[in-house]
Amino acid sequence: MKENKKRCFGSAIGKEFYAEYHDEEWGIPVYDDRRLFEMLILEGAQAGLSWETILKRREEYRKAFYHFDPVKVAKMTDNELNSLLENQGIIRNRLKIYAARQNALVFLQIQKEFGSFSRYVWNFVNDKPLVTRRKSLQDTPASTPISDALSKDLKKRGMTFVGSTIIYAFMQAVGLVDDHLADCWCSNR
Repeated sequence: MKENKKRCFGSAIGKEFYAEYHDEEWGIPVYDDRRLFEMLILEGAQAGLSWETILKRREEYRKAFYHFDPVKVAKMTDNELNSLLENQGIIRNRLKIYAARQNALVFLQIQKEFGSFSRYVWNFVNDKPLVTRRKSLQDTPASTPISDALSKDLKKRGMTFVGSTIIYAFMQAVGLVDDHLADCWCSNR
């Protein structure tokens, strides 16, 4: 990690993993359904916590949820989900753990209807990332009318832990929105 790079977040010593996430993932468009599913589940798990908390547990989440294969997650039994309540490598919140299976079922329905989850979700931004260049993170909204609409549609279809704030964070994570600050080195790529 080069410390002379200006970042939106993740430049603190000891948080190089956070800088790596910022530099190599955040705001970069994602079209792969499995990766979109991963970020949707991780963002839901983050509700009420810091993203850093979830990012540190990402590998354990991958192990616990079959590397985010939505078909396998959709088939998880109550016994499998209940056993995850003992897994210290993830957030042991029953509602969030069970939401992964419920959301996988809806995810698969969306894939069937639209051909891919990617096609469905990118339609909300007219297939082009929304690029902002704000001056500070404080200027970045927690939600937008588009995240409101996507959240509402996902909830109507039966997903949980997909409120507008969670969905806006998801949109940022997968590049539907590029919220890199104007003075961030990533805003020039």
